[in-house]
Amino acid sequence: MRQVPMEPLIVTLLTISLHGAAAVTHSMKYFYTASTGVPNFPEFVGVGFVDEVQIDHYDSNTRRVEPKQDWMTMVTKDDPQYWERETGHRRASQQWFKANIEDAKQRFNQTGGVHIFQRMYGCEWNDETDEVKGYDQFGYDGEDFISFDLKTEKYIASKQQAVITKHKWDNDTTKIAQTKYYLTQRCPEYLKKYVNYGRSSVQRTELPSVSLLQKTPSSPVSCHATGFYPDRATLFWRKDGEDLHEDVDLGEILPNHDGTFQMSADLELSSAEDWRRYDCVFQLSGVKDDLVTRLAKAVIRTNREKEKPTDMTVPIIAAVVVLALVLIAVIGVVIYKKKNAKRPPSPVNNAEVLEELNPGS
Repeated sequence: MRQVPMEPLIVTLLTISLHGAAAVTHSMKYFYTASTGVPNFPEFVGVGFVDEVQIDHYDSNTRRVEPKQDWMTMVTKDDPQYWERETGHRRASQQWFKANIEDAKQRFNQTGGVHIFQRMYGCEWNDETDEVKGYDQFGYDGEDFISFDLKTEKYIASKQQAVITKHKWDNDTTKIAQTKYYLTQRCPEYLKKYVNYGRSSVQRTELPSVSLLQKTPSSPVSCHATGFYPDRATLFWRKDGEDLHEDVDLGEILPNHDGTFQMSADLELSSAEDWRRYDCVFQLSGVKDDLVTRLAKAVIRTNREKEKPTDMTVPIIAAVVVLALVLIAVIGVVIYKKKNAKRPPSPVNNAEVLEELNPGS
């Protein structure tokens, strides 16, 4: 695969620590996605994230990198040419991806149809230990293709079609060294800068509203928390003050349309039990006190009640919104199939470093 200059990327894999001002692992990532055969969708999209917050957007229709957070405009104070340079980088990446998705189709003996080729790279930084981790991953048509292993400083080919690329990249020691330098040093430098810019937004805490929901008298009781930030949270049931693990179904943390999060925990119990012995507990990283909701039939919302829509509708709304945003921001996110997709880096002023980050295939 051909060479391309690499630009910023960013995400966050925040550690789940739950009481007090615990250490947080910040992350920065970028997703670059090329696609063919997808109607009404740009052939190339490049987006960046810091701590799960989108910071910029580029696509082949607009052909410009634009900030998605007000605080990202602060970057021009130290670097007036930042947005122009980033635009140039992603235009170059657009051309590289366009060529390489065609190379990939040839390797897989494909002609028409829908195909997606994506790269995600970035870093994580623990603000207490100062530990740094980096990652650089490629995916093709919903599956891993090739990735960089920082420990061995070698590429891992996940498909036979990627072996040619692996050998070529592994043998280029200069590019290996530059990639390692970028992911472990330059990327964290920019990540720290961005976290500082967005401190009031990225590092804020918002407590949720908590509701008890039940579809029918025989259905599980769902403890639903929505509107919290950040996503470093946990929700669980207790009985007589002891944490429950059996008869509890814990749902995933999902994003809301306003940038906050929601989650649910379902409890199976019989009507014969003393419900007053049960509590739903919500814990949020950085917040000392737990939110405790005592289970009582009188406060449970059910489908039998004729009420105006409440937070019960949020999961459905959020799921639809999230799906739309994922398609717009990174159609190729499915490439990683819920594996431990790590997160990515940020802009480098040295053009040579940028080019060395993107070895040809």
